[in-house]
Amino acid sequence: MSKKICIFSHKGGVGKTTTSYNLGWMLTELGKKVLLVDSDSQCNLTNTVFGDEAYEQFYSDKPECNLKNYLSPAFDAKPALIDGAELIQVKNNQSLFIIPGSFEISEYEVSLGVSFTLSETLMSLKNLLGSFNYLIEKTAEAHSADYVIIDMNPSLSAINQALLISSDYFIVPAAPDIFSTMAIRSLSRTLPKWEKWAKKARTAFSDASYPLPTNTPKFIGTVIQKFNIRNGHPIKASQALIDGINDLVTSTFVPNMKESDMLLADDKYDFDNYCLAQIPDFQTLNAVYQSNGIPVYALTDRQLGHTGAVLDNYKQMRQKFYAIFSDFGKKVIELTS
Repeated sequence: MSKKICIFSHKGGVGKTTTSYNLGWMLTELGKKVLLVDSDSQCNLTNTVFGDEAYEQFYSDKPECNLKNYLSPAFDAKPALIDGAELIQVKNNQSLFIIPGSFEISEYEVSLGVSFTLSETLMSLKNLLGSFNYLIEKTAEAHSADYVIIDMNPSLSAINQALLISSDYFIVPAAPDIFSTMAIRSLSRTLPKWEKWAKKARTAFSDASYPLPTNTPKFIGTVIQKFNIRNGHPIKASQALIDGINDLVTSTFVPNMKESDMLLADDKYDFDNYCLAQIPDFQTLNAVYQSNGIPVYALTDRQLGHTGAVLDNYKQMRQKFYAIFSDFGKKVIELTS
């Protein structure tokens, strides 16, 4: 069975889409078949995959090929069951696919939110809770995906709750700023509440057409990114904030996850501070990454677009990012094996 990993924080600007895309691509470089799911109504992951012009053309040519439409049998009370999604290949990567996002997916927030509070008394709503998971698992199974990477919106929304309680694992991205610290404190309180609710719902709605999976999602680590470096290390101000985030995760977040059974066995974590990767800012490579829609470590010399000393510098940066993401991907495989 595929392994579903949510990339989640309700703090915006921490690189959720960057993490989803680059991790997903790297897992294919490590021999895995990966399905990306864009559940954010801003559709940044889908836009990264297609680029601005192709993005608009895709939605014009295939208006039915998006997350909202695939879920409509559950939310619009259609007589047919949800079917698997059509796989859309990402660029020239034959092992990476995406379920495109939809700006209109937020229209389902109200119905899903009501189902979390009234599903025990209004049984017609119980099928909404597991509909996202049903679609994802059916698609992943049909196409033998090893991993599903879910890019989520920056909020404590009903959609995010449904996705996270249905996942196998989750990663919390952060940036070295005070708001990421606040988000981690908030999640340390919120996620156990979500799981407490899910434990009851998994049994209560086991007879639903789209039941919730019975497993508890496990925290596998953080990713800290979007910081500047000097002499190969984070600048002093960023390092202080990174250290603060790592300390908070160890002292507060992890104990709360462990109490709610949302942690792997202690001997699975063989690295410091539960941090899977520290990824500096892409700097000048960011524009190249955005324009090509290819991870920085997978850009060709031609896509880098320079010669001489500038190209040599870009190639060194590409190599460093490849090493970072390769180590990141290997840790994810090991922790989820």
